[in-house]
Amino acid sequence: MDSRPSERLGIGPKGCNAMLKTRAKYHLGQVVRHREHPFRGVVFDVDPEFANSEEWYDAIPEDRRPRKNQPFYHLLAENDQSYYVAYVSEQNLVADYSGEPVTHPDIPDLFGPFNDGRYPLHFQLN
Repeated sequence: MDSRPSERLGIGPKGCNAMLKTRAKYHLGQVVRHREHPFRGVVFDVDPEFANSEEWYDAIPEDRRPRKNQPFYHLLAENDQSYYVAYVSEQNLVADYSGEPVTHPDIPDLFGPFNDGRYPLHFQLN
């Protein structure tokens, strides 16, 4: 046989079981801010690509919709008025180097104390 082993197994670009080759730019516990909107947050989960509802996606004005094939981040977010959970595409985030902690009330449930610009995880990942 001349085909590569990955092609025979149905793995790779032509197979339906192709490995996802996305690498997240931001990590758990990192403080980030939105590129355009006035909020910041702490990353507590990452989806390698869009994994929210189509209704959520369609609610974004078409000319502002992010690409689906990029990491999306779950954030414990805050702005001047409230605390909430945000779901944001990688293209709309930037690292926050202010050195200021995020004060979302759920942070102690997942993370240790703010240290050196980040929050350490309280638990082991599998």
